[in-house]
Amino acid sequence: MPACELVIFDNDGTLMDTEILAAEVETELLVEYGATITAREFSTRFAGTSSQTVQRVMEEELGRSFPDDHSKKVLDKMKEKFWREAKAIEGAHDVLDMLDQPRCICSNSEPEKLKISLTRGELWDRFRPFVFSAYELENGKKKPEPDIFLHAAREFDVSPGSCVVIEDSVAGVAGAAAAGMRVIGFTGGSHSYLAHADDLTDAGAETVVNRLTDVPAVIEVFAQWDGLKV
Repeated sequence: MPACELVIFDNDGTLMDTEILAAEVETELLVEYGATITAREFSTRFAGTSSQTVQRVMEEELGRSFPDDHSKKVLDKMKEKFWREAKAIEGAHDVLDMLDQPRCICSNSEPEKLKISLTRGELWDRFRPFVFSAYELENGKKKPEPDIFLHAAREFDVSPGSCVVIEDSVAGVAGAAAAGMRVIGFTGGSHSYLAHADDLTDAGAETVVNRLTDVPAVIEVFAQWDGLKV
């Protein structure tokens, strides 16, 4: 592969341990509509997807439409919870200190919620202005579509093949792989589950780590691999 010219991080569940917090908010509200899904089950099923996707799927399964203000209620409650409880994943700051390459964030999160999360983890100033939200794309397409990753490559004027992506979700891994980027799966968040690594590998991750501080060494090894899956 060409030398790594850009390292792309997902945020929720990769840099910030917020997937389980988001799942708690979603499931608390879903109970009002008759759902019985737990936060753990929710995060396993929907990690990396947007609240709009969750609403569409759950409306179909429950056979009813949610109130018009549901999306706003979810977002507002998430913002409140993130301000109170969001924490950086262990090693998030350390891995940034270890990397020499340019880096950015590509996220499905709404921009304000993304800023709240990163600010709580003292990571906002380590990435801005290179914090990209799929909500801000002209076409609004979210992971598992590759658009947000391709946007980042264009912003840095690098080829997709010279980018390495760190992702905790199947949707994110699939989107990065579809963009032609190499992907490291990450299973170090509180929402991780028994088959997490296998699911990420099946989605296109070339290897999986559960410590962010292992990422720089993997990037070095990638330079010696020719598409080898491990």
